[in-house]
Amino acid sequence: MQVKAIAQAHVKTDKIDAGTLASLQAAGYLPQIWTPDAATERKRRLVARRYQVVRHRTRLKNEVHSILHAHLIAKCPHADLFNARGRAWLAAQQLPDDERAAIDRHVRELDRLAEDLALLDREIAQDASDDPAVNRLMTITGVNLAVAAGIVAAIGDISRFSSPQKLVSYFGLNPRVRQSGLGVAHHGRISKIGRSHARAMLVEAAWAAAKAPGPLHAFFVRIRARRGHQIAAVAVARKLTVLCWHLLTRGEDYLWARPALVANKTRAMQLQTGYPQQKGNRRGPAYAYNIKSLRDREMLIAAQAEQSYERFVSQWKPRRPKSGARAPQLDRTK
Repeated sequence: MQVKAIAQAHVKTDKIDAGTLASLQAAGYLPQIWTPDAATERKRRLVARRYQVVRHRTRLKNEVHSILHAHLIAKCPHADLFNARGRAWLAAQQLPDDERAAIDRHVRELDRLAEDLALLDREIAQDASDDPAVNRLMTITGVNLAVAAGIVAAIGDISRFSSPQKLVSYFGLNPRVRQSGLGVAHHGRISKIGRSHARAMLVEAAWAAAKAPGPLHAFFVRIRARRGHQIAAVAVARKLTVLCWHLLTRGEDYLWARPALVANKTRAMQLQTGYPQQKGNRRGPAYAYNIKSLRDREMLIAAQAEQSYERFVSQWKPRRPKSGARAPQLDRTK
């Protein structure tokens, strides 16, 4: 962005661009770009390809739904239109021949994309199985393997971000600020300047974290009461970004992690890499997630953490300003 003047020049030639770059370099205004290593580039390519496949699947599913809506067909009574029961219901609907052929073509394409997605998930899981950063981010509620691997691939070396605000700005989750002179600064929407793929995954993880009990759910509810659920989800995504910076910088796991849920995520990652599946293994830590009593106990602990966060926020009061000074504004999104 600091060399944006090249693209906005009225006369743009290679000679003029080279002269502008040379002048910026001589003045010390030419920024340096961090170049990822080969391993990080490979992770970014895998995550980007997986994201493209998922978007293509979503587009095909929306087209099938649009065909059903165009012919005034009621909503599918099953949870998923594209599982075995949903497809049986879809095949029983009365549709014109051309629409039926289009749906069959979309379903075949979905099956092919599912195979491609499984292969990409296996490659991502194989790269992330020995990565401590990915395993550490998976301790956060709402962050699965795909999100954790995507965040780590987008960040690269965490040491190049000196503060969590730098990482928030890198993902484009910081608000736009407009201020003139000594006037009041106006904060607008998020800048969206940065890695859009990582930002989308963080928002997806924010929706998942907002549904589970814990401090993140309490934060989501508090912001939603004032600003609406869409802004609350973006605020939770920003909170997750700050949390990721602290976890990766300090080398610590999430304090309110649910052990059985984390073990279940780890076991799912191992199965994606091709580990042998042991049926009836009730001694592994991942099996604890299937025990309702243990799962409810973890949910109760998370609910207690949520209540502690709510009490902390209710008792949080800003410092009183000095005489003649303006009262500070409490940033509810932090």
